[in-house]
Amino acid sequence: MVELNKFELARVIGARALQLSLGAPPLVKPESTMSFIELAQKELDEDVMPLVVLK
Repeated sequence: MVELNKFELARVIGARALQLSLGAPPLVKPESTMSFIELAQKELDEDVMPLVVLK
């Protein structure tokens, strides 16, 4: 995994959270009280986020 600084991390998580809020299917099992941001963070932590970061 590419090491992201805090600004890049916020951008990637925000982009995926927006996709999830617009109806994209989650790639991990969401918990009942999980927000879109928490769900995007969990996807990133489990290395299943469908975004490619080029440096």
